[in-house]
Amino acid sequence: MGASAAAGLQMVAARPCISASHRMLSSRAMVSRTDRTLSTIDRFVSCAKICCSRPLSSKRTGFVVRATSGESGLQGLPIDLRGKRAFIAGVADDNGYGWAIAKALAAAGAEILVGTWVPALNIFETSLRRGKFDESRKLPDGSLMDIVKVYPLDAVYDSPEDVPEDVKSNKRYAGSSNWTVKEVAESVKNDFGSIDILVHSLANGPEVTKPLLETSRRGYLAAISASSYSYVSLLQHFLPIMNPGGATISLTYIASERAIPGYGGGMSSAKAALESDTRVLAFEAGRKGKIRVNTISAGPLGSRAAKAIGFIEKMIEYSYVNAPLQKELLADEVGNTAAFLVSPLASAITGSTVYVDNGLNTMGLAIDSPTITS
Repeated sequence: MGASAAAGLQMVAARPCISASHRMLSSRAMVSRTDRTLSTIDRFVSCAKICCSRPLSSKRTGFVVRATSGESGLQGLPIDLRGKRAFIAGVADDNGYGWAIAKALAAAGAEILVGTWVPALNIFETSLRRGKFDESRKLPDGSLMDIVKVYPLDAVYDSPEDVPEDVKSNKRYAGSSNWTVKEVAESVKNDFGSIDILVHSLANGPEVTKPLLETSRRGYLAAISASSYSYVSLLQHFLPIMNPGGATISLTYIASERAIPGYGGGMSSAKAALESDTRVLAFEAGRKGKIRVNTISAGPLGSRAAKAIGFIEKMIEYSYVNAPLQKELLADEVGNTAAFLVSPLASAITGSTVYVDNGLNTMGLAIDSPTITS
């Protein structure tokens, strides 16, 4: 992770304190007795700067030991994904979480491949080509995110044999080929050999506006297929070409564990399945390929896809009023979390649901309720 810097050890008598340094590096140190500390300092003095906030005494004293980088060291703890290749499934415009994740990974140095739903492919590629997304492609260093290749993808179908005739003949699929999950994984392998990061950023519930009691079996299973099993299928087919130590993430929503009236059509069940699968896949992919598997439970965002439920603006307003952090949730905040989760900084995190919702998931009472406000 970037260049390492020579670090000095600061040993401070234990007491409540706030460090002004933003250049923390990890360090291991142990001081068991005060009478051994002086000799320890003597051994360190040639290579480290020692500072004591108050005189050492002969009594047993606790110490906080921290390492700070030298004057010429790098500041901060950078996320470095240079040399890594990411495939993000479910990017079809520039205002959703998938796009934000792609940007964050690109900003960290990763090579970006995306899978776009076949009916949206032409519009997306045309917009990219004409520069419509140039403003939103800007990275922190002023450069533009480079999407190396866009693959047509419909993650509802695992292989060509699964595609029904009416879909094959649908004009929205005309001109595209090799877009089932199996075919896309094979295409990526042929084009690039391997990937390090897999992102699942897609969902669909054709009856999402219907209450669960009014949802048909077909609608319910369609939501499960597109929103949760698609993740299983993607990992199943991409795992053989993922480099050991890689990572994969998906996007979930708190309706998986809380009742959200209006978020229907089996979508809440699909998100619950997705989170359960995350834990099981973490074990299986971890043992089989040394791959980490996590999911991000993101708060409401006014993306084009989210508007399908019909009341996303009200959900955003509710979150703003009731969350512990009373601010707008930005797609970039989800993107940054994703970049962390797929980076070596999160090398021991797998099987987790990580909430990025300004803390709304912690609340058990709506503070804007008329009962409370009165």
